[in-house]
Amino acid sequence: MSESTVLYEEQDLVAVLTLNRPQSLNSFTRQMHHDLWAALERATANLRIRAMVITGAGRGFCAGADLTEFDFKPGEDLVARADPGPLIDQAFNPTVRKLQDLRMPVIAAVNGVAAGAGASLAMTCDIAIAAPGASFVQAFSKIGLVPDAGGSWFLRERLGLARAMALAMTGDKLTAEQALEWGLIWAVAEDCLHDALALAKRLAVMPTQALVATRRLLREGATRTLDQQLDVERDTQSALGKTFDYIEGVTAFREKRLPHFKGG
Repeated sequence: MSESTVLYEEQDLVAVLTLNRPQSLNSFTRQMHHDLWAALERATANLRIRAMVITGAGRGFCAGADLTEFDFKPGEDLVARADPGPLIDQAFNPTVRKLQDLRMPVIAAVNGVAAGAGASLAMTCDIAIAAPGASFVQAFSKIGLVPDAGGSWFLRERLGLARAMALAMTGDKLTAEQALEWGLIWAVAEDCLHDALALAKRLAVMPTQALVATRRLLREGATRTLDQQLDVERDTQSALGKTFDYIEGVTAFREKRLPHFKGG
């Protein structure tokens, strides 16, 4: 049996997922999407796991879609066979939605090039830490397409319209340092996996439900008015007020001791 296209490992309370097609810069095949979904489900099912890191094997993080999976053989139905829409609908969009709905924080350790949907994958994660040699490329315009896998949404949210527009239209490479300066990523580190794991382990002992609720509030806030957001904040706080971690956090603060959160 061939090795999985996504490797899964657990380090204490953290699940580490490694995209494992290094010969193709970890570009996505349909099988790789399915292997990633299985790994996400495995982490979700283990209630001990309270944070996740996603990285790539070899010298790349993810080069987007593997274009060899598209059928460009000459023939009357070439246009139908080469249509990227079904692949996006059946593979990339479910991947983005699954990551957005994950019950734990997820950190991208961007060890190399993140191109096309690979850049979108890094932005889909809650936090991204990149190696100094990593880069982010919106490669779509060079093959007559548009940013997908959430790329057009994440780019504008993180960079603003002017920078998002120029990057998407030109397809120019964004270095790790520039990505940090512009706010696309959280940090640059020589050993990005080490730093991502350290951060994941830190988050894993924090109140997990509150972290995930924070993610939801921040990502959905732009679609609401301030008045609407105030109501959602109120309702979210009320729901979190019923959790063990809230009671423990306040009790520990009042008793001047470190809290022992359980993630629930």
